[in-house]
Amino acid sequence: MDIKDISVVVDLAGERRAVRAAADLAKRLEAHLTGLSLAYDPIVPGYAVAPVPADFMISARNQALKEAETAIDAFHQIAAETGIDGEAHLVDVMAGGGLDGIVHEVRLADLVIIGEDDPDHPEPVREALTEAVLFNAGSPLLIVPRQGKTTIDPSRIMIAWDGTITASRAVRAAMPFLKMAKHVEIVLVDDGKKLPTGERLCGHLLRHGVESSIRKVPNPGKDVAKAIRQAAIDADAGIIVMGAYGHSRLLEWILGGATRGMLNDLALPVLMTH
Repeated sequence: MDIKDISVVVDLAGERRAVRAAADLAKRLEAHLTGLSLAYDPIVPGYAVAPVPADFMISARNQALKEAETAIDAFHQIAAETGIDGEAHLVDVMAGGGLDGIVHEVRLADLVIIGEDDPDHPEPVREALTEAVLFNAGSPLLIVPRQGKTTIDPSRIMIAWDGTITASRAVRAAMPFLKMAKHVEIVLVDDGKKLPTGERLCGHLLRHGVESSIRKVPNPGKDVAKAIRQAAIDADAGIIVMGAYGHSRLLEWILGGATRGMLNDLALPVLMTH
């Protein structure tokens, strides 16, 4: 399947690296790009002992809407600079609406792009938003780091392979990128468990016209995410492809160790599926 429909979450502030990366990718793939700007409900501390004045809530809501509209203007400016015709609209997640709105917006996207949170310009509930899209939207998610490699370069791709269902789904989702790559490396991290050989994946990719190599990576520190990250840096990869592991607890997703470790310290774009 070709990537022809891309959605990107527009940061409310900062350099909006994810939008710039998404616009460049959309131009390269001749894909349609939709920017989603979120207006968040004002957060009221649970320990508040007095009712919050109505005028404060109205003012906070208006400010959130203003910031979201400003982000839409920034999206259109970046799209124009890149030379693409993109569309953008506001997604209202106020009044306790949760994140269902954004999840439904991206369900039909071939690819969703979101930026890693920037501590200098923190986005509201960015971690929860990333997890909601990753586990509930059903679309592949590509996360752009706030530093390091902030462009999406599919010429060199590293697949973190452990033979699981989530890893195989990630490979299928990444196939359009894999077919564009000049170099694909399958990395097997020694985590003390029996490793898949990687040969079957290598053969599968070859049947799709994708040549690949296999590399086994030691993990003396028992930190899978760190081992994957370092292997990608050593290989000068432009994208990491990996499955996202998580389990449900009381209807909320709890990230697995390698998944959370990767999301907490990005060095290059990571494409994940669940």
